Amino acid sequence: MAKKKPEENPKRISSHTSSAAREKAEKRKEMKQPKQANMFFLAVIVVVIAVCVGPLMAEISAPDFGHSKHVGLKMDEALLTVINELETKILVFWRSERCYQCLYQLLGVVPAGSSPGQPGSADFSVSTQHEITLQLNSAPEAQEICKVQFHFGEHGNYSLWMKNLNNVSLTNCSLVTNSEPVNSNMPILVAFFVFVGLALIFAVGCRVLRFGVVRGFVLRISGTMETERLINSELGSPRTDGLVTDNILPSPANANRRLRSLDTFRGISLVIMVFVNYGGGRYWFFRHSSWNGLTVADLVFPWFVFIMGTSIALSINSMLRGGASRSSLLKKVIWRSAQLFLIGVFIINPNYCLGPLSIDNLRIPGVLQRLAWSYLVVASLDLLVARGHLDILTTDAWWSPGLDIILYWPAWVCVLLMEIVWLCLTFLLPVPDCPTGYLGPGGIGDMGLHTNCTGGAAGYIDRRLLGEQHIYQSPSSKVIYATKMPFDPEGVLGSINSVLMAFLGLQAGKILLHYRDVPTSVISRFLIWGLLLGAVSAVLTECSTDKGFIPVNKNLWSLSYVTTLACFAFVLLVLIYYTIDVKKWWSGAPFYYPGMNSILVYVGHEVFEDYFPFRWHMANSQSHAEHLIQNILATSLWVVISYILYRKRIFWKI
Repeated sequence: MAKKKPEENPKRISSHTSSAAREKAEKRKEMKQPKQANMFFLAVIVVVIAVCVGPLMAEISAPDFGHSKHVGLKMDEALLTVINELETKILVFWRSERCYQCLYQLLGVVPAGSSPGQPGSADFSVSTQHEITLQLNSAPEAQEICKVQFHFGEHGNYSLWMKNLNNVSLTNCSLVTNSEPVNSNMPILVAFFVFVGLALIFAVGCRVLRFGVVRGFVLRISGTMETERLINSELGSPRTDGLVTDNILPSPANANRRLRSLDTFRGISLVIMVFVNYGGGRYWFFRHSSWNGLTVADLVFPWFVFIMGTSIALSINSMLRGGASRSSLLKKVIWRSAQLFLIGVFIINPNYCLGPLSIDNLRIPGVLQRLAWSYLVVASLDLLVARGHLDILTTDAWWSPGLDIILYWPAWVCVLLMEIVWLCLTFLLPVPDCPTGYLGPGGIGDMGLHTNCTGGAAGYIDRRLLGEQHIYQSPSSKVIYATKMPFDPEGVLGSINSVLMAFLGLQAGKILLHYRDVPTSVISRFLIWGLLLGAVSAVLTECSTDKGFIPVNKNLWSLSYVTTLACFAFVLLVLIYYTIDVKKWWSGAPFYYPGMNSILVYVGHEVFEDYFPFRWHMANSQSHAEHLIQNILATSLWVVISYILYRKRIFWKI
């Protein structure tokens, strides 16, 4: 690229510029005017975000400061005052309704009344994330007096009265709301309407630009600046010349056309992943589920693995058609997998300012490591069975409707054998001091009978193969189930099912390859796969969170978790594919841009997570609104960065 020269008089420079160069600059101006117009509206949207979102969120967070009596409360807490008019001390226990078969935990002790008319009382902070059950027992004999089931509101003030009725043996427990809780979900609603409004502004702006008067005005403003930039930079760099040539040459064949829906799908997964990794406003449904069940945070990683499998099918087919040998491609697959694994180990063990990292507590499993393993296995399997030229295959045979499966049966056999291995290890491997086939969280779950059995065989294998110090020390099961054992959600046993997830994505890629010219066939097959996988999930889970044969569990990457998320992925891909690549109603923006630079965005957001402008000191760290502002702006900044890199044609490929 040409180096940027010091500023000179534009008239002097233009006097030495040939007429051909000026004509070239004018052509470039004409070709770039539509993009400049879009950049104008993008700038308007950024300004609207800066001006509108902050004040709106500030208004939402204001009620938090208005409750002066609740200053001591933290986020997702309420104040409960238990008033005891009985003659005995009261033990207060609690249990979250999201905690399956859990022991009650002691909340505190309420003293007895000192005299008639002088009841004893005690203040407690209670969780507001989920509905909880309070159990009140008499102190000496631990006899249950009453139970109260209630979903407390954040920063609400409540009183629980305990008094005898006319019959001394009967005790009345009544819950009273002293002051109403704040609506902690309002910031999400405000943020939603802000982004919907921005999308409408952008859509209306694009419509307005179609009017000749408005378009001419915008292009006159942007065109003058663009012409001067091109002249001052000696008519641009060779890379820009390539872009102009690309627009002149005929478009490539349909078989080589990149599907924007795949990059958009990847971008949606990545943007949500960045948002939840940054905290998701500290809302519980933007965090990973404590054990069984699904939250928003549990959706995105499997979707990323799924679309990686889809890309593998298209990429290997393209390279085989281009004449690449399978052995050379296998070397590239191995090298890329090694790079992903090493980068993953680096970013999950940050010690940038704390001195040398000790090898004794180096965490080995992680997200990129799981991606590296899944990529290695699925890409290697596809190299064994993939075909470069699919247009020579017959479609007249009776088995041709299943062509996208039958042609690759050896790979299917390998994946099914791996799944059998997972089932055998999960349900047949003896684990010391734990029941065989245990899938529970341990801790206070299962009535505290299997405290140190977190994850069953999956946790046991990780601790034996990797060591307790080399796996995740703070699993999500600690939040509700109070587990004490380390457990890694990206462990060894779950990696088998991540291969299945990537392979189902590979199947989506095979469908796109075989039926690329018939969108209705692609859509119908995607929907059929979604229906079949949904039916399998219904059977495995018995349509319940905790009571099925194999519950949906992100920590274990259980079989039902994979089938459920693959079902969602097929359905979501249908919607995106139909909207973007078939009907062309949507370009995929803004998710398309981070999807084109996924590795850079993921690594960047992990490395710079604790640095400004992605994080800053908040005035009130116990406010959902402030956390939500910070996390949304940090995530949006990565979208903007990916857009700038896309315009500069900078992509980090491994």
